[in-house]
Amino acid sequence: MDHPEPKTVTVAEAIGGRRSVRRFLPTPVAMDTVRDILQVAARAPSGTNSQPWLVHVATGAARERLCATVEAAARAGQRVEEYPYNPHPWFEPFIARRRKVGFDLYALLGIARDDMKARGEAAIRNFTFFGAPVGLIFTMDRRLLYGSWLDCGMYMQNVMTMARAHGLETCPQAAWCSYGPAVRRALPIPPGEVILSGMALGYEDKSAPENALTTEREPVDRFATFHEA
Repeated sequence: MDHPEPKTVTVAEAIGGRRSVRRFLPTPVAMDTVRDILQVAARAPSGTNSQPWLVHVATGAARERLCATVEAAARAGQRVEEYPYNPHPWFEPFIARRRKVGFDLYALLGIARDDMKARGEAAIRNFTFFGAPVGLIFTMDRRLLYGSWLDCGMYMQNVMTMARAHGLETCPQAAWCSYGPAVRRALPIPPGEVILSGMALGYEDKSAPENALTTEREPVDRFATFHEA
């Protein structure tokens, strides 16, 4: 199967046009391309050049095993959080932002707000990597502290930006962190590594209605304070 030709993009286009894609084509991604993305992304900064990020790349039979194992765990309600990702309870302005993106996505998928079964099935699609042929699981040594979490986040951002330079799209997925034991049953990830996030990587299915979703961003003056004197 031929790979779509990548187009040249500026840094601003690669960052400004990034979206969380939730349906991918089955088109394979060359492993040399995946390696290049991960290697270039490793120019991300890290405290005293510690480079704490680790990446488990799942393709082929390993990807299928991972998806099947974690989907089964999710359907069985075997949720075990790797770490506390969200506050409980949520509060404003974050509640409103979360609800809006959720409702906008359900509308594109034709799911009524009160259709909890359909909403649950939409969530389960996380564990297929939304059809992407490459699944990434980001981890780091569990003994590391907050600075390394920041470093790994910057590395992940570089991966998403570099993917677009190859004509690929991504979807970062914290959902995988809710089923750490199941992930480890499918992949040989040591217990000493904390699972930070998953990520789908592949070619976007441009015909999918859910991929029309472009989330809103606050204007700079809402989140930045400029100190000039």
